[in-house]
Amino acid sequence: MKILITGGSGFIGSHLAELLLNKGEEVFVIDNLSTGKLKNIEHIKNNPKFHYKIESILNKDILEDYIKQVDQIYHLAAAVGVKYIIDNPLLSLQTNIVGTEYVLELANKHKVKTLIVSTSEIYGKSDKIPFKEEDDRVLGSTHISRWGYSTSKAVDEFLGLAYYREKKLPVVIVRCFNTVGPRQTGQYGMVIPKFVKNALLGHPITVFGDGKQSRCFTDVDDVTHAMVKLMETEKAVGQIFNVGNDDEIEILALAEKIKDMTKSTSKIEFVKYEDAFETGFEDMRRRYPDLTKLRKYIGYKPKYKLEDILKRVINFYEN
Repeated sequence: MKILITGGSGFIGSHLAELLLNKGEEVFVIDNLSTGKLKNIEHIKNNPKFHYKIESILNKDILEDYIKQVDQIYHLAAAVGVKYIIDNPLLSLQTNIVGTEYVLELANKHKVKTLIVSTSEIYGKSDKIPFKEEDDRVLGSTHISRWGYSTSKAVDEFLGLAYYREKKLPVVIVRCFNTVGPRQTGQYGMVIPKFVKNALLGHPITVFGDGKQSRCFTDVDDVTHAMVKLMETEKAVGQIFNVGNDDEIEILALAEKIKDMTKSTSKIEFVKYEDAFETGFEDMRRRYPDLTKLRKYIGYKPKYKLEDILKRVINFYEN
């Protein structure tokens, strides 16, 4: 099978490419390297079944060159990371909305099954825990840049479902919850690689707010295997799925755990959100997924617990 991964040089995309190649598939990647890196695919770029272009999905002609020759699309290309979104609000909206429209339009033209990667940011400030796929969304003011990301990914979902309902295009949507693993960078605000790197270097570990906000972290291998399994499951078409872990930890406790595991001398410092991001910045107190639907459709059971995930990231940065 021939498969296109948009954003395939990114953290998740490169792991997905690796998985699909190991399954014997032929993989095509398009990535503009805005947040992805060539070194993420260095170990697979010489594989005769691997092809890549350094180009934006906003280049419609190049995008179609790949889409017209593949059987499936995993659409991961997007502006990601809270810091990147705040620093590049216009480009983020264009990439996430216009880029997805191009992917779906061309996928429909050539009748290519498509998986759209969305985000747990969809749920916004909702305090209805755990988050279920059909829950209402609760967002803040349009003056706050971060809510533009949630909105853009919601538009992606609406577009995907519209193409499924009106054009009968087979579309699957996944909402990822804090995916972590080797090759992830803390450059755009991802908390675990940032904490690990600072702990290993003996630099201060920066915790935003009071550190009582909590998250559930999922290993990238669990996420990519779930994506592939969903694409192989016919009943998943036209559906939205949370993909994550339900092992919850507060961010301050996470910092302390990483400090302990790395035997670090780093100090833990608290920083106000406004000082780190933008005036009026808002964060979610909890981000906890309901995984009932995913378990029902594909028998999902995460292989990696938080301790395992942290060990993998620590080993990656140590080496």
